[in-house]
Amino acid sequence: MMKWVALLVGIGILAIAPAAGAETVVATHAVLGEFAEIVGGETIEVVTIIPSGFCPSHYDLVPSDLAAVLDASLILYSGFEPWIETLASAAGSTATVIQLPGEWNTPEIAIAKVETIRDALVGRVPTEAARFAANADAYIAELRSLGVSLKERAEALGVSEISVVCMKWQVDLTSWLGFDVAVSYGIPDLFSLQDLVRLAAAGREAGAQLVIDNLQSGVDFGAKLAREIGAVHVVLSNFPGAMPRTATLIDLLTRNAESLFSAIEPLN
Repeated sequence: MMKWVALLVGIGILAIAPAAGAETVVATHAVLGEFAEIVGGETIEVVTIIPSGFCPSHYDLVPSDLAAVLDASLILYSGFEPWIETLASAAGSTATVIQLPGEWNTPEIAIAKVETIRDALVGRVPTEAARFAANADAYIAELRSLGVSLKERAEALGVSEISVVCMKWQVDLTSWLGFDVAVSYGIPDLFSLQDLVRLAAAGREAGAQLVIDNLQSGVDFGAKLAREIGAVHVVLSNFPGAMPRTATLIDLLTRNAESLFSAIEPLN
């Protein structure tokens, strides 16, 4: 990725000049871009580098990304895309760069990120503080309402009695809903047959009924693990747009939770 940063800066820095006008916010991926669009509304322009539903680890920068960074006044990233700071620095960007680390897979975690973005936008455009606050408050209310309804459904289904094996990037949502996460595992690409045997043994010992996978990490290992344990294999996504009916984060959280609920209903 670093060689692409150097190449893009080399071919683009003399040809692209920052544009004047409204505040431009660059978000490295769709979730942060969605938050910025909701809070900023029509007052700002949001450019998302990694397309919705696209796996960040497989993304290659293009010249338009350099143009966006040069034009940005605020850059938002999570931390798994370290090239953004290198790109901004090499391009001579004067934008404020804010890292929002961690997942966004529960309403509470998402709310914290929305509040950080709201405060950053207020810092850039203080005259629009009331508008940004109102937009953020309305969205936060939606997230909290969703959280209450999902928690109520989870409690009614007795998910606390369901032991699961879970890919680490879906642990936040799974444990927040109340499932018993007995075993978690990392990136499947790094695993051997011995890892499969070890995790399967741990899952069987815990009485795991579900193996919860993350779409963007690959699902073959999770499917094998579920077969070895004798558990139901459930695939969730951590980015909107990668599955049907997941255009927004709220859609995604709803579908992920419903996928888990549907998987356990036959077990009750």
